[in-house]
Formats: sequence, C-alpha cells, structure tokens
Amino acid sequence: MEGNAVLFNRRHLFKAGAAVAVLAFPTPQIMARAAFAAAPPQSEVTNSGFHRFMLGEFEITVILDGMRTFDGPHPTFGADRDASEVQSLMEANFLPSDRMIGQFNPVLVNTGTELILFDTGNGPEGRKFGTGQLASRIASSGYASSDVTIVAISHLHADHINGLMDGDRPAFRQARYVVGQAKWDFWTSTDFAGTPAAMHATAIQRKVLPLREKMTFIGADVSIAPGVTSMAAAGHTAGHMAFLLESAGRNLLLTGDTANHFVASLQKPDREVSFDMDKGAAASSRRRIFGMLAAEKIPFIGYHMPHPSVGYVEPLGTGFRFVPVSYQFLI
Repeated sequence: MEGNAVLFNRRHLFKAGAAVAVLAFPTPQIMARAAFAAAPPQSEVTNSGFHRFMLGEFEITVILDGMRTFDGPHPTFGADRDASEVQSLMEANFLPSDRMIGQFNPVLVNTGTELILFDTGNGPEGRKFGTGQLASRIASSGYASSDVTIVAISHLHADHINGLMDGDRPAFRQARYVVGQAKWDFWTSTDFAGTPAAMHATAIQRKVLPLREKMTFIGADVSIAPGVTSMAAAGHTAGHMAFLLESAGRNLLLTGDTANHFVASLQKPDREVSFDMDKGAAASSRRRIFGMLAAEKIPFIGYHMPHPSVGYVEPLGTGFRFVPVSYQFLI
C-alpha cells in the first residue's frame, strides 16, 4: 500500500509539473503584452528639492536650487593641463568626459534662535535654465522666505546672490545680511565693464546694492550667530569665505566654492579652475581646508557638490576623494 502511495504521488507530481509547463509556455507573450501596457516613462528628471538632517541641535536643510548641464569639465577645470588628462580623470571616476552637470545648493540652518540662509542661488534669472528654485523649495521644506532672519553670503558671484531679490523686492524681507568686507570692497571699487566679471558686477548692482542698509560686513573668524563662525577661504574670489557650524560637540563646514567639482577640484586641487580669480590662492585654500577636513574627519557641504552635497574627504594620491554621507546624521 505504501509503495502504491509513493507511485501515486510521483505520478501526481509529474502530471502537475506537466500542467505547470503548459501554463508556463505562453508566459513570455503575456509578459510582452504587459510590458507594452506599462506606464509611459517620465522624461523629466526631478528631485524632492531638499535634504534635512540634524547636526547636534542645529537643523540643516540643503536646498537644491537646480541643476544645469555644461560642456566640460575641460577647460573650465584643468585649463593648465592637456584636455586628455582631464578626460581620463573623468573616465576613471565613471563620469562623462565631455559633459557635466552643475548643481547649486544653498543651505538653511535653524539654530533654535536664528534661521540662517547661506547663499541664495540663481534667482528668477535662472529659471529658464532649470535653476532658481530656492524660494519654492524653501516653502516645500516647511519654511517661508519671511522666516529667514540672516542671509550669509560666501561670495558675490551671480549664482550665489541672484536669489536675494524677487523683482524689485527683497526675497527675504525679515532678514539682515552678512557679507565679507573684502568682497564688498573689491566689487564696489572697480569698474568691470567689458571684462568677464561684468555679469557678476551687474548682478551686484541689481541684487546687493539695494540691501546695503541691512548689511553687516565681516572678515574671517567672526561669529555671525552662536555656533556659526566665518573662515577665510580666499582665491575663488577676493575674501571668499567658508562657515563653520558647531553644535553639541559636532562640526560641519560650509565650504562654498572652495571646490567646484567633486572630482576635478578635489582629486586634483592644484589644477586651475577658470572660475577662480586668484588661481594660486584658490589652490592653496583647497589644500588647507580639505587637508584639515580630511585630518580631522569633519564633514562638509560644498555649494556645487552632488546634491545633497554633504560628505567627507579622505586623502587620495596628491589630492582628496569625496565620500558622500549615508546614515551618519540619522543615528
């Protein structure tokens, strides 16, 4: 009886398997029809627009003002080198060698007593290029532009100040403004007409000068709020500044434009960058600041780093490697 039961079970399994095989045979056709019936792909690349985490008792919100595609990186990066060297560097890091994406990341810091915005993006002028999203994304993050109490500017290039004004009105009407004295002196005492810097000078006239009465001019090593201190990072522009955040024993550095590309500027910090006004001083600042960050394992936010633009650096050859954060600030 037991042997018959085993035989029955085997025959039953064989028949069941055959049935499954018959049913399985048309599956590729069914799958093909399902593929054709799938939702159409969405061609537009979008992003939630902000990334939030805690640094001690400070709430940090990185706002993506937008992204824009450019030719390059060469000669914008590594103009003092053969194009093939820059192309090889990109390919070694799994990046295109002839196109790059620029990202713009202002930072909103809630200290508990102040809501500080560091840099203001491309403003209304950038919207036709896909940038200038700061105001709408501040709103998406849960704040209003009128909540901002301090606007601190790393330097006065157009992609950092164009968001200061909304038409003829201040975009952050309750805020006071912190600007480097050296930057102000440089841009307001020289005639830049007919030079490559004319675009920035025009932006300063339209976006910064109307706010003059609400501005405080500072140098390095100045506390603009408890736990927020300016740091010299000259070279990209005269008086370019970084800002150190310190809360509950944790540190983070806002490096502004000390480095403009997470590979080209960090792995090869001595190579020239066309955006840098004083290329030698800019390279020295990169080595000093990122050398300090690597040695002390301090995280940073770079204005043009890949969103959410938060990471660490470690020594790599003659430069540094960008290490994006994962869950360090979540636990």
